[in-house]
Amino acid sequence: MPNRTAKLARRCGIRPAIPYRSNVKDKPAFFPKVLYKGRARIAQAVGKLKCFKCIALRCEKTAQNYGSLVALVCAFILIQIRRTRPNSDVAVVDVRTSIYEAS
Repeated sequence: MPNRTAKLARRCGIRPAIPYRSNVKDKPAFFPKVLYKGRARIAQAVGKLKCFKCIALRCEKTAQNYGSLVALVCAFILIQIRRTRPNSDVAVVDVRTSIYEAS
């Protein structure tokens, strides 16, 4: 039996990509692995963004400046990923340096 959050999501038209526990007796035969991998990638990207203090604390006052800063940090992360592993789509990178330290 799915939990309450999954039932609420289904009622709203959202397909949850939450894996069932291994000890569940009535486990469905189908599990959307592609959706789950996509959700995991998004969660990892948000985690990398939150390593930057200015993003995590939302230091910028306007939405335009905050969006620009998020885009800049994403570019830094992408450059760092490509520099450390040029032929790989998946990379574990330490991005804990602040962009304000460079100035």
